[in-house]
Amino acid sequence: MTFFSVLLALVIEQVRALSPNNPVTALLRLNADWAAHGFDAGKKKHGLIAWLVVVVPWTVATALIYYVLYRISFVLAFLWNVVVVYFTLGFRQFSHYFTDIHLALNNDDVPRAREILTEWTGIDAVDMPVSEIVRHTLIHAVVASHRHVFGVFFWFLVPIGPAGAVLYRISEYLARAWSRPADDRTEAFSDFAQHVFFVIDWVPARLTSLGFSIVGNFEDAIYSWRNHTNQWPDTNEGVLLATGSGALGARLSGPLAEQSSVDALAQPGEGDAYTVGDDCTPRTLQSAVGLVWRAVILWMILLLMLTIAVWI
Repeated sequence: MTFFSVLLALVIEQVRALSPNNPVTALLRLNADWAAHGFDAGKKKHGLIAWLVVVVPWTVATALIYYVLYRISFVLAFLWNVVVVYFTLGFRQFSHYFTDIHLALNNDDVPRAREILTEWTGIDAVDMPVSEIVRHTLIHAVVASHRHVFGVFFWFLVPIGPAGAVLYRISEYLARAWSRPADDRTEAFSDFAQHVFFVIDWVPARLTSLGFSIVGNFEDAIYSWRNHTNQWPDTNEGVLLATGSGALGARLSGPLAEQSSVDALAQPGEGDAYTVGDDCTPRTLQSAVGLVWRAVILWMILLLMLTIAVWI
């Protein structure tokens, strides 16, 4: 059932993409904002309480609905799985930015590409050269593809099924939303959400990186994994981006590497320049699309093999 749930959800998403302003996402956003305003009193324990208040009801409700539907009918449980996967897993939830940037660069409309990149990431792209536009686009696309596809995929496969996918998606959203600067938001409040998501994402990030390595340039990917992960402050993102860089053959240097070029006190290894790959070009964006789709096919083949093994 798991294989066909994921397959059907991916097909439906390609035919009809989920709107970013869909009712479920809007409800989650309201729930997260309410919890942040109601519980943020400047201490880490308040972040823990708020996280539980948001995550537990969504996760438990998803699991209970699945259990009830499964007792009634296998078909209803299957349809519930498809619905949950459709709302939590998918390329189209972020890929419109990537596609629009790719299109703008192919049409030599660099100002438009800068505008879209700023809208997507919030970084200042004024006067940014094409190579940097591509590099930042790839950085965000690699992380987004993991969090919108492969991370959800992993947690959907664990024994709690659809509840795992909801747990992962909401944890990722809270870690991202509560870490954004806000007048009424304290840094201590968001610490727990970021820390717990780091733990939840630790295994999936490394499995995604392994998938990128297998379907891309394996030797360069593993070399980058071992030598360039520490260029990013978040080691989960560092593993993903270093491996993705090697698999694509594109140099995606991290912020710590850039900082170390002017900071003599940087830790050893932080400033190591990439010794594999080439500078980023618009053609690299197309290569990234192929890499991600090959990784999806790899995961689906493995899931199909597991499904057949269980049937036998």
